[in-house]
Amino acid sequence: MTAKILTRAAVALLGTIAIPALAAAQETPLTIGMSTTPTTIDPHEDSSAPNNATSRHIWDSLINLTGTSANDPELATEWKAIDATHWEFKLREGVKFHDGSAFDADDVVASLLRARDKPSQGFASYTRNIANVTAKDPLTVVVETKVPDPLILNSVSRIRIISADCKDAPVQDFDNGKCAIGTGAYSFVSYTPGGELTMKRNEDYFAGASHWSNVTLRFLPDDGARLASLLSNEIDIIEALPADGMARVEASDSLQVVNGQSSRLVYLGMDVSRDASPFVKAADGSNLDENPLKDIRVRRAMLMSINRPAIVDRVMQKNGTVADQFVAEGYAGHSDAVESVAYDPAAAKALLAEADYPDGFSLTLHGPSGRYVKDAEVLQAVGQMFTRIGVQSKVEVMPWAMYSEAYAQGEYSTYLGSWGVNTGETTNPTVALVATRDEAKGTGRYNGGGVSDPKIDEVLARASSTLDEAERAPLLEELSKQTFDNLWILPMHYENVVLGARKTVAYTPRGDKYTLAYEVKPAN
Repeated sequence: MTAKILTRAAVALLGTIAIPALAAAQETPLTIGMSTTPTTIDPHEDSSAPNNATSRHIWDSLINLTGTSANDPELATEWKAIDATHWEFKLREGVKFHDGSAFDADDVVASLLRARDKPSQGFASYTRNIANVTAKDPLTVVVETKVPDPLILNSVSRIRIISADCKDAPVQDFDNGKCAIGTGAYSFVSYTPGGELTMKRNEDYFAGASHWSNVTLRFLPDDGARLASLLSNEIDIIEALPADGMARVEASDSLQVVNGQSSRLVYLGMDVSRDASPFVKAADGSNLDENPLKDIRVRRAMLMSINRPAIVDRVMQKNGTVADQFVAEGYAGHSDAVESVAYDPAAAKALLAEADYPDGFSLTLHGPSGRYVKDAEVLQAVGQMFTRIGVQSKVEVMPWAMYSEAYAQGEYSTYLGSWGVNTGETTNPTVALVATRDEAKGTGRYNGGGVSDPKIDEVLARASSTLDEAERAPLLEELSKQTFDNLWILPMHYENVVLGARKTVAYTPRGDKYTLAYEVKPAN
């Protein structure tokens, strides 16, 4: 990477950064057992929780999205709305990339536009309203939005700032380390896809050097392997502590269970667009004349057949909470008007008969293994419950890296999905999961069921451009009502955050379920 002509003073404005400087640096390594494998470390290729959590170690954003969804200063020290569609960001002075080159406005412009224009459109949910980004001067950036956007600060917090020198670099230049150069708390050492990412402390980090001299993110989607690594003291902290291992951890003198709450909704998506869905057949295995999943009575019967409280209680061993809509009570957009669908297999059978499927039909349920809490086991339980009402079900699970893009592109008929509602309101999941897929508008990127509801699209457009919170609140609630009264997706549960850790470390779980090395601290 070539050094930039403009250089910055070495003094950082430490007082405004949200990531606290820890104690004096020591030669202390940290190893984290990650529950899911990222698909790449290119920070703009794919917006998934594993990718985004991994990238945060190497790259910073303009704004630091905290574990409670607050917007704190990071590479930007302050910001303001110039008018309804223009936001000005003042950049932090003296910041350096890991190779010693200076950070400035050109890097911000290149990064935001790269994330917006990448062919993968992985960040379309966040960049869809960005009309332009310009450098007013080396330490000032102006972001212009297409419409007034009440969530633009949250959106830019999701986008990592790379060097402008790498704006045209392919994914492999990040994975091989050539462009894995950020301003973050750790710098790249090596990356083995499907294996681990190793990093070393950035001694010149503007927020102060981390306590941990070296960090290894070890990707261990297998629950047993992840637990075994913790029990054998090979790892300091693991994500998604398996429920059946909690007793062993609690009984250990050297280990602890770390609990928290998350905003992650797990749901079943369904193909509601195609007349012939690829993994739906008649009960006898023959082709159907029409796709039963397009009938709301069938979707309702399927949800009625799922004993969600039992799944949370027994399969997940209480590591979740039954969900009926995008967000729980107390969050913006939760609607008391959304009808809760109770477990009632007898009524479900009657509803299938009313929809002209008295003998049911057959389908294949697809999902990931090791991505969500007990995901494979949850799908197996759902498949058994479907079968009891006449919907003969086969379950196919696969590693996240194989599954993630396929479900987002609508390759399956019925699939297990999830979304971390880190904005704390309902436009974010609506844009990604149920808005009509439109690459130009950046909507429906993860709408694998092909939902296209004009009412949702119309309300979403209004909610996404309404800055007044009092006017916006009923629109957010209407998005929940339209989505879940029509059962465009079947709500399953909100996941809890459960980690296992050595007692030598302390960690406060985040609502987005990210496990970030620089937020892990030595135990007092």
